[in-house]
Amino acid sequence: MPEPQRDPGRPSPDSLLEAARREAHQRGRLKIFLGAAPGVGKTYEMLTIGRARLKAGVDVVVGVVETHGRAETEALLDGLSVIPRRRVPYHGTVLEEMDLDALLARRPALALVDELAHTNAPGSRHPKRYQDVAELLDAGIDVHTTLNIQHVESLNDVVAQITRIRVRETVPDGILDRADDIEVVDLNPDDLIQRLKDGKVYVPGNAERALRHYFSRGNLTALRELALRRTADRVDDELLSHMRANAIPGPWGAGERVLVCVSEDPRSAGLVRYAKRLADRLHAPWTALSVEGLRSAALGEAECDRIAEALRLADRLGGDAVTTPGGRRLAEDILAYARSANVNHVVVGKTTRSWWFELLNGSVVHDLVRRSGNISVHVVPGEGVPAEAGPRRAVATLPPGPGFSARPYALALLATAAGLGLALLLQPLLGVENADLFLLTAVVAVAVRAGPGASLVAVVAASLAYNFFFLPPVYTFTIADPTNVAAFLLFTIVAVLVSNLASRSRRTAVVSQARTRATERLYGFSRTLSGCGTLDDVLWATSAGVAAMLKVRVVLLLPEGSAVTVRAGYPPEDRLDPADLAAAQWAFDNDRPAGRGADTLPGARRLFLPMRTGRGTLGVIGLDAEGTGPILTPEGRRLLDALADMGALAIERVRLVEDLDRAERAAETDRLARALLTSISHDLRTPLASVLGAASTLRDLDAALPGEAKADLLATIIEESERLNRFIVNLLDMTRLEAGAVAPNLAPQDLGEIVDTALRRTEGVLAGHRVVVEMPPDLPALPLDPVLFEQVLVNLLDNAAKYAPEGSLVTVRARRDGARIRLEVLDEGDGLPEEDVERVFDKFYRVRKGDRVRAGTGLGLAIARGFVEAMGGTVTAGNRGDRNGAAFTVSLPARTAREDRAA
Repeated sequence: MPEPQRDPGRPSPDSLLEAARREAHQRGRLKIFLGAAPGVGKTYEMLTIGRARLKAGVDVVVGVVETHGRAETEALLDGLSVIPRRRVPYHGTVLEEMDLDALLARRPALALVDELAHTNAPGSRHPKRYQDVAELLDAGIDVHTTLNIQHVESLNDVVAQITRIRVRETVPDGILDRADDIEVVDLNPDDLIQRLKDGKVYVPGNAERALRHYFSRGNLTALRELALRRTADRVDDELLSHMRANAIPGPWGAGERVLVCVSEDPRSAGLVRYAKRLADRLHAPWTALSVEGLRSAALGEAECDRIAEALRLADRLGGDAVTTPGGRRLAEDILAYARSANVNHVVVGKTTRSWWFELLNGSVVHDLVRRSGNISVHVVPGEGVPAEAGPRRAVATLPPGPGFSARPYALALLATAAGLGLALLLQPLLGVENADLFLLTAVVAVAVRAGPGASLVAVVAASLAYNFFFLPPVYTFTIADPTNVAAFLLFTIVAVLVSNLASRSRRTAVVSQARTRATERLYGFSRTLSGCGTLDDVLWATSAGVAAMLKVRVVLLLPEGSAVTVRAGYPPEDRLDPADLAAAQWAFDNDRPAGRGADTLPGARRLFLPMRTGRGTLGVIGLDAEGTGPILTPEGRRLLDALADMGALAIERVRLVEDLDRAERAAETDRLARALLTSISHDLRTPLASVLGAASTLRDLDAALPGEAKADLLATIIEESERLNRFIVNLLDMTRLEAGAVAPNLAPQDLGEIVDTALRRTEGVLAGHRVVVEMPPDLPALPLDPVLFEQVLVNLLDNAAKYAPEGSLVTVRARRDGARIRLEVLDEGDGLPEEDVERVFDKFYRVRKGDRVRAGTGLGLAIARGFVEAMGGTVTAGNRGDRNGAAFTVSLPARTAREDRAA
């Protein structure tokens, strides 16, 4: 897609918007101390700067710092406020983690958080520490943190290749992009190895093992270069954004950037390869630029194909392919883009035109060299194509239409004749001095309608007609009066200038209209793809869009195992004949076109083209049309390339979303499984142990026990058995909810009776509490399932009993609120933390509680919400407004929908 032209003397709107967004968003500032390896001194540097900020009057707090027993690092903690760590029991051990809630409550100006890539203990709010840091930043707290280069996600494979060790804890690159400042903490590899030998990084046993593997000098040098280059890329992006936001003319020589100019010349592909090699030597980003000006409309299909192939080659080789509209001299357009992009190396091809052509039209190479300033211009010959060979295409396209047409020239003569006729007809009224205006009007009309060639014919015809019919002696081509010679020459010059201006305007309009049509078609196709949420929708939209734009029949094939199969088509297509299937398989395996009109397997009925993204070939698109021979025009082939690339990106986007959903479901399943195992290990074994203990005591000591002791043991057995039964009922109810097997049997029920039944079932649970029921006598019967709603009340009352202290009041209150009935269960406990108001309804989630609170499964409230919603109601959680305590409100419709219709 063409890139919009921007005046280099004005600030970039995108850069200004980004700067405004950063200023408007009141978030904390993030500084990352980046190191090449452990032991370079990141934590030491962070603490040193933290102490300096503390002396400057900044409120600095240590969220978490890992000193690893290093005395010099521990000494820097003296005088700094340290948030005590949160202790998390895990598999018989106790893990210590940063207390995020305490840090948020403390709300310092600056928090020091070590080891950004750390994985938090199970049960933490966030699985990764960088997510904790993101929450601190969103709360407006500045954060200083540390990170090693091997933990950056995009460099994970590179680090594994260098060190032969796969790092499992990674941080997304977006965290580094979000950082306001990155400071590289660098240390010479020899000094780091000496620190390791001195025991300042690891204990002696681990240090020896690390020296043999990870901490070799070669590994450390490579990691050091990775850290420095990653930071340099970030600084380079910041510099470019600053230059564009402040309209600073470039380039600034702070980094290397390469720009290669692509044209219709057959050597453009060689220039692109040269630019790739140059960029690799300079370790610099590079761009291939095509300027789309007035000449673009006059290019043939072969020339347009060469430009498109050169840009696609640049994209495949890792560069950026950019097309920008031109409005001035070509050299000025190239230099304007180079300065706006901070480019300092421009690659152009050596001209092969004659000195006579350059004398008349100028030389782009000479203009670039003369006006480039401090931009280096590389003039290279490129790789030529033999003249007799011509451009070779992997896919044949339809030949262009007839090259020469006499119609525009006939139109030019007719228009001139019409202008002459009007001039002769109106000469008695307007005089001979106005006759030239009619002829000039005809010339302009021809230039606008038929182009420059026809307008030149019109100029010659109009000049001759003006001389023959209006300059004395008339009806001859002789000019007797010298003053008429000047008039004739002036008329001819004006006609040439006007026709040239009109033809240029026409070509500009044609180019703009073509660009607008192409942009509109691609934009509409892109919008259609962006609205697709599933793979089938994307495939259908792609096949239908390509078929509609190119007027062909389309099939899309995706791999299933080792073979490709038809997944979509327009018109719908389920299967291909063997020849077509073989061509599609070859195109997918070799990432090259195959089938009709291609070099490989041309006997197939369809043409198959691979669909690629940066991750490789995703599938194959097949085209078919009536007749024989090539299917597409050159313009259609270029349009198909763009459509296929957009379709491939949409397919990849959907697959990435599906992969992310699967990963999230797997993580959620794993979390729930761990929570379930933890719950079963406690909530199942504890009552079983009580039952077994009491039963074995009765069996072994029955004769020696007094009656009162026996009654207590029996009561324990009954109470713990009921507790175990509630646990099993909750698990079964949750299984029914998740399976969608809950079908409430709704019938008018008395709410007071269900409340009484639920209170009788929870007498043992509520034995240590005072219970008050406030039920107005005029409540209507409600459409309820009595069994399900009784279980809802039992779960809410059991929750109140757990979290309210003994002797406190538990209130069950009902009231009418319009067309709904609201039932509230209120306790006098500590209430709900604000962040847990909605999370209390999550499966296996339990609010943090003290030792006095009985353990639970974390299923009761989730089941209560599921049952209430199945009966058409809602349940919400909150805190009481009159005193401490939690309030759970169940809202139910007072009448059924059938009763409402009857009323």
